Amino acid sequence: MDAFFASIEQRNNPELRGKPVAVGSELERGVVSAASYEARKFGVHSAMSSVIAKRLCPDLIFVHSDFAEYKRISNQIKSIFSEYTDLIEPLSIDEAFLDVTSNLKGIKSATLIAKEIREHIFEATRLTASAGVSYNMFLAKLASDMNKPDGLTVILPSETEKILEKLPVEKFYGIGKSTSEKMHKFGIHTGFDLKKLSLPTLKRLFGKAGEFYYSICRGIDERAVTPDYERKSVGTERTFLKNITTQFERITELYHIAKELDERLKESNFKGKTLTLKIKFHNFEQISRSKTFDDYIVDFHSILNNAKEMLSHIKTERTSIRLMGLTISNANTKPSNRQLTIDF
Repeated sequence: MDAFFASIEQRNNPELRGKPVAVGSELERGVVSAASYEARKFGVHSAMSSVIAKRLCPDLIFVHSDFAEYKRISNQIKSIFSEYTDLIEPLSIDEAFLDVTSNLKGIKSATLIAKEIREHIFEATRLTASAGVSYNMFLAKLASDMNKPDGLTVILPSETEKILEKLPVEKFYGIGKSTSEKMHKFGIHTGFDLKKLSLPTLKRLFGKAGEFYYSICRGIDERAVTPDYERKSVGTERTFLKNITTQFERITELYHIAKELDERLKESNFKGKTLTLKIKFHNFEQISRSKTFDDYIVDFHSILNNAKEMLSHIKTERTSIRLMGLTISNANTKPSNRQLTIDF
C-alpha cells in the first residue's frame, strides 16, 4: 500500500489531503510512524525523530495513529487477496507476497491479476496500492518499490540482469543503510560491482549474508511464499517523556509494558518461550537480557514477574532510563522453501 497509515488519515479527513502529514507524536521524543508523500518530499520518513521531521518540514501536520482502523482496512485488503490465491505471506500490515502461479480464478497472466487487485483495493477502500510482478520474491518486492505511488511494475526474466547491474546497492531489498555504506567503502556501488565479487570474497567481507548478496545480484531467490508464516516475535516498548530514575518508576513502567505485551500476545494468538528485556539509558547505551523457559509464556503475571527479576540483576540505580521494552520470541516455527514458476 502507498503511505498506508498517512493515506488512511488523509482519506478520512479531507482537510489533510494534499498536505504533508505524519502519523505519530510531535512531542520532543516522538517518532514518525508514517509520512504522506507530500511530507516525504521534504525528507520526512518513518522511524524519524519528530523533532527532526518538524525541522525538515515546518508545516508538517501530526495526527495520532489509529491502529484499530489500520488493521480493519488491512484485513479488508487481505480478503481481496484471498479471492485470487491462498498463498499469501504478510510482510507487514500493509504489504504481502502473493503466489498466483495457480490462482483461484484461473487467470494466466500475473500482471492482469495484479491490475485487478489494485483496482479492487481502490474500489473497496479508496486507497492506492503499488504492485510488483516477477518470478521470485526478491524481484517482486524490488519491482513494487520502483513506481510508487499507484504503480505497477513487471520484471521479466530477460530484463533482470540489465536492471540489477545498474541498480545502486542501497536500492536492493535486503541491503540496509549500514551494509550499503560498508559496500561503498569496498568500492561496491551497483549490482554490477557486487556481481564481480566471488562467493568466497562476499562471505569473507559480509559473513553468511554474503551468500544472500551473491544470489540476489544475479536475480536468484529460492524462497517460497509461505501462507502458514508465523510471527517470530511480539514486543512492545516505551520511550519516556522524561528519563526515569527511581525503582518505583521502573517497576510502574514495566507493569504497563507487560500489560500491553500481554494484550498483543492475546490479539495475535502468539506464544513463545523466550522473554527479552530491553533498556536504553539516557546516554543511548542499550542493553538487553533474555530468559528462555521450558514452557510457553502465556499470562501477564509470568511476563511481569520474570521481567522484574531480570531488571533486578541490572545495575540501574545511578543511571536514568529513556526507554524500556519487552519481547516474546522463540515460537519454534519451521519455514519451507519452494521456487516459483509464473506466466507474465
